[in-house]
Amino acid sequence: MPETSPDLWHALQRLPMVIPDLFVSDLLRYVLAIAAFYLVCRVVFRRSTQARKIRTDSPGWAQKRREIRASLRSILVFTLAGSVTMVSIFMGTTQLYVGAGDLGWIWFAVSIGLMIVLHDAWFYWTHRLIHHPRLFRRFHREHHKSSNPSPWTAYAFNLGEAAINALFVPIILHLMPVSILAATIWSMHQILRNVVGHSGYELFPATRAGKPMFDWMTTVTHHDLHHAQAGYNYGLYFTWWDRLMGTEHPDYHARFQKVVDHGRSVETTEFAE
Repeated sequence: MPETSPDLWHALQRLPMVIPDLFVSDLLRYVLAIAAFYLVCRVVFRRSTQARKIRTDSPGWAQKRREIRASLRSILVFTLAGSVTMVSIFMGTTQLYVGAGDLGWIWFAVSIGLMIVLHDAWFYWTHRLIHHPRLFRRFHREHHKSSNPSPWTAYAFNLGEAAINALFVPIILHLMPVSILAATIWSMHQILRNVVGHSGYELFPATRAGKPMFDWMTTVTHHDLHHAQAGYNYGLYFTWWDRLMGTEHPDYHARFQKVVDHGRSVETTEFAE
């Protein structure tokens, strides 16, 4: 944990030393998460994941180049927000702490769960807000240019949307104690779920009846439907808010089952051969 001081000017003087690290760490997490997806799903388990492709067509390179440019802009916004957070850390105004077990291992686990649940709520309500017709074009249009998403869509935001997403971390670090390790685990979970959710391949397990095994979690099909028909499925990690507020796509389970059944039929045919 860096040495803290209530002196704002002293904190600002320390910023130039950490800004490059903030940018590189955000960029690396993003690239590594996407690289892990391609390695696991498109190379190691290519045959099984290909059978669970949600759509027949795939995003082209023109779309991916646009998404990469937009993602780099978003990461710059995250770096700016991270710089503000670092100033707070230098001044000792956050509740971030070093030792994972300093407040007990029970709180360590609870804090990760709370960050995930609170982030899901933050995402759902801010996501619905920027779908308002008066805000959509300025805040969210860039993301929905990818009606057929790819892993690179995960951070393809307008600057305003990137800022809204970046606000969650400094807010939560001021509201509750979070260890550095807990914040890191949450961050990795966030980007992995985001990349998988935009992958275009249904990777979540299903029951024998073809329903999501963990129906309280958003599947890839769940978010893919949001990109196909933007008035539904605003949730990030969980289906709770969509079901409570009546915004889940009425055909969600049928679409999920169709993808799963297709995957099973392909696997059965290959086994028979």
